Amino acid sequence: MNIILVSSGLSRARSLNVGAPQLAAMGLTLLVLMLSLVVLLHYFSLRHAVTNGSPYLRTILSGIQAEENARMQAYLRESLNTMASKLGELQARLVRLDAMGDRLTKVAGLKPQEFMFDRLPARGGAESLVPAREVSLGQLGAELDRLSKELEDRTDMLRVLESTLTEDYAKRQLVPTQKPVQAGYYSSNFGWRIDPFTGLNAFHEGLDFMAEEGTPILAAAGGVVVFAARHPQYGNMVEIDHGNDLVTRYAHASKILAKVGDVVLRGSKIAEVGSTGRSTGTHLHFEVRHRGAAQNPVRFLRMPG
Repeated sequence: MNIILVSSGLSRARSLNVGAPQLAAMGLTLLVLMLSLVVLLHYFSLRHAVTNGSPYLRTILSGIQAEENARMQAYLRESLNTMASKLGELQARLVRLDAMGDRLTKVAGLKPQEFMFDRLPARGGAESLVPAREVSLGQLGAELDRLSKELEDRTDMLRVLESTLTEDYAKRQLVPTQKPVQAGYYSSNFGWRIDPFTGLNAFHEGLDFMAEEGTPILAAAGGVVVFAARHPQYGNMVEIDHGNDLVTRYAHASKILAKVGDVVLRGSKIAEVGSTGRSTGTHLHFEVRHRGAAQNPVRFLRMPG
């Protein structure tokens, strides 16, 4: 491109040759100038709007703020719903743990007042000198997750403990540790004694409990009744098989209430005290036999039941 310059101040006309590179530079310069002008105009217009409180700018800022508030509210609502769900899950697990704790307390034979699962544990202490810190939403969520995992672990361990204690409790229910009569005292112990009928030294294979006629005779442990009839020596007699080759015998009863084949629990009434058979008076003759051999009942009655 040739540009001819003509002026009265010039003795002759001058010509300029402008090529493609020069045109590109000029165009780029012009574009930069226009962009700078637009930026400056936008800046001064915003500054003017901010300074003079433009309604249009307030509308734009209010819209942006409302949108941001809506997003924040949605996030908080979602976070609170999640934490509320976790809290409900934790509460349900605590209820199950309380129920399991009550069962374990009974199975273990502990006093209920020593473990009051329906009350919050008492806590206290002096105010800390370390400045308190606010808990963030993220920290609260992480703490709930940690507590949920710990509760799950504790529940699994307590289930194992409950299973073990229940099995042990069931075994103890089959060991004759309960007195067969509520009242009464030993009138004759296990071992050698003078036979009241012959006057000779004879081995007494059980315990004699002094009690009034009609006093309930109770099963010393759970088991199955294997004998409930009259015996020529023991009079009206009941025998209970507790498993593991362990049998208890209740003799000289006035009345038999249990029948062969009955499954009885510890403390069930099976007969009434009397003086039938080879007896000098109203009492209960109680025996414990293991594999047919007589055992000292005192060893069992002193065991924790």
